[in-house]
Amino acid sequence: MKYYFLTLFPEIISVYFHESMMGRAVENKCIEVQVIDIRDFSGNKHHRVDDYPYGGGAGMVMAAPPVIRAIQSIPNYQEYPVIFLSPGGKTFSSDDSKKLSLEKGLVFLCGHYEGIDQRAIDRFVTAEYSLGDFVLTGGELPALAMADAIARQVPGVLGNAGSLEEESFENNLLEYPQYTRPEVVDNIKVPEVLLSGHHANIKKWRRQQAEKKTAEKRPDLYEKYLEKKQ
Repeated sequence: MKYYFLTLFPEIISVYFHESMMGRAVENKCIEVQVIDIRDFSGNKHHRVDDYPYGGGAGMVMAAPPVIRAIQSIPNYQEYPVIFLSPGGKTFSSDDSKKLSLEKGLVFLCGHYEGIDQRAIDRFVTAEYSLGDFVLTGGELPALAMADAIARQVPGVLGNAGSLEEESFENNLLEYPQYTRPEVVDNIKVPEVLLSGHHANIKKWRRQQAEKKTAEKRPDLYEKYLEKKQ
């Protein structure tokens, strides 16, 4: 899986992929990451990439030409979906992460200011995604969140592939509670069933806990779970 990030702040992206699981994924060549600084394609000595919006209004708008040139600098860019992070985009989901993980590569376009000239978006953007109904100062954080979720679906990224089968949102259930040593913390013990060594009972308990947690915290998901279960 190849990731291309188009951004005005390349350090935000680069640092993330040097740490923890994502760092190991890059090291093991499960994913490749290239960060492209849009300012390098500004075409002016001041590296300016924004201007005032036509029609007036607050803030500045990222100009189309630098964005277009940055995208076209990617080898075979036509082969990869271009994802624009936008509050107006579709809310990103676990199903989206699975679908996008099947692509050869992805281009993440990270906007700033009041947005990007619509002409660049209309020409190149394949899909727009949002993390929810709120606004951030830039597209880097949602791009990283998406890239992380997608990378987890790529073979070899997770040390234990079985982790994907039991984590939240699989089968429309949130993940069951987890415990580790010590056995007692502030007079609260680990549930006895987890100490029993009886795998069938443990599996049953975990499913019950996942159902209870989902019903309490995400009734919308629980309804989908019940519908699918019938």
